[in-house]
Amino acid sequence: MSTPYSGGCACGAVRYEIAAEPVGTNDCQCRHCQQRSGTGHSSYMAFAGRSAVDLRGEAKCWDIAGDSGAIKHHWFCPTCGAPVYLTLAAAPDLFIIHPASLDEPERYAPQIVTYAIRGLPWDRRDPALPAFDRMPPR
Repeated sequence: MSTPYSGGCACGAVRYEIAAEPVGTNDCQCRHCQQRSGTGHSSYMAFAGRSAVDLRGEAKCWDIAGDSGAIKHHWFCPTCGAPVYLTLAAAPDLFIIHPASLDEPERYAPQIVTYAIRGLPWDRRDPALPAFDRMPPR
């Protein structure tokens, strides 16, 4: 295990520390991620095992259904509004962070691009990354 991943919202009211390695990383270009991020994509780091997560502060949540119909819980700071993490109704053990919320965001390295079919021409992706038009098969 490397150094824990730590981070939080812009104002510091919501903080996390994760004593695990990510099980997956991706840049998602779906329309929902574009609208929520205010840019061409959102980036994510997924960690398995909620027991490895130390979460402090009170985040607020809003829910949305993904293309599959599965509910995604988006957690954000009620003070500064910064998105911090996601949880999934269908996979409650996953804890998914926004890499820009990391204290060391340079630790993020995307492995894949999802919903590339919805990518905007001005949001250039790394051509070396595998890209999927939707979610990749499991």
